[in-house]
Amino acid sequence: MEKERVRIADIAEELALSTATVSNVIHGKTKKVSCETVKRVQELIEKRGYIPSMAGILLAQNNSRIIGVVVKDHEKYADHVLEDGFVGASLNALSGEMDKAGYFMMVKVTSKWDEIVRFASMWNMEGLVLMGFCDQDYKRLRESMHIPFVVYDGYFQPTEGICNLTIDHYDGGYQVGKYLKDMGHKRVLCISDNFSCMDLERMKGCAAAMGEGAVDFMQIPVEKRERMIFYGEKEREIKGHTAVFAVSDFYAVEFIHYLQERGIRVPEEISVAGFDDSTLCHYCFPSLTTVRQDPQERAQRAITILKNLKEGKQESMTVKLPVFLVKRKSVKKR
Repeated sequence: MEKERVRIADIAEELALSTATVSNVIHGKTKKVSCETVKRVQELIEKRGYIPSMAGILLAQNNSRIIGVVVKDHEKYADHVLEDGFVGASLNALSGEMDKAGYFMMVKVTSKWDEIVRFASMWNMEGLVLMGFCDQDYKRLRESMHIPFVVYDGYFQPTEGICNLTIDHYDGGYQVGKYLKDMGHKRVLCISDNFSCMDLERMKGCAAAMGEGAVDFMQIPVEKRERMIFYGEKEREIKGHTAVFAVSDFYAVEFIHYLQERGIRVPEEISVAGFDDSTLCHYCFPSLTTVRQDPQERAQRAITILKNLKEGKQESMTVKLPVFLVKRKSVKKR
């Protein structure tokens, strides 16, 4: 038979103390408790095998040491958002940096902003890192709660308590365009599922580097099956370009697979470049030329910014990190 779990009330009754006193000792709030009482409680909880609830301890403290990471469940990921290369690399880096800094990380996937409020309140969180939400969501969150936020690649007006930790999307696209131009490409196609925010910045950068009239833009469907049909319908148009710049590695690697299945050689007939430098780049053939953003550096900055926001020391509400081009075999000189 399973042994009945010892409760705080049991410890308090045996020592003739209040449950509040025993709870304070367990939770480390001993300023108003005598050393003798602390010793008695500690000896008995060890003797009785009392197992404290870690969640209870954290929630009872003024500083829970919990930081929430919330990722928007966008339809294009088809319920696999945490498997995305950028998201996975970001979570991995944040997990390591939070552990070093003595924080606990809790992850949630949702498409509803109000669930973030309940999530943060339930666990008495000290801060949040948010990915993929829109400016209206950030505004609502700021009005509903007052803990500090760090947003990865947000688009919103500077707001107290929210820091937009972004990268230089325009320069990343510019580096791709310049490289393709230097490699002799004169007609480049940019593909994305939208023409806004960071995707638009990346495409604009590419177009600026290539020069006027050298870049075309193609909006692709969000749903994979529709995307494959779309590529088939647009194949003649696609083949009118010598290089394709996809605004993410996910779309770039998928596009390479599509071309290869159609017997179109990469990079001999069409060169392909992506953005993010996720692990996908190393497992496709040929390996993908892409723009690298450093998830480790961003995670380190995110933790520092959250601390500064909490202490009122964060001066800039927008922090932009640099990116750089990684040249691999998916781009060929013309």
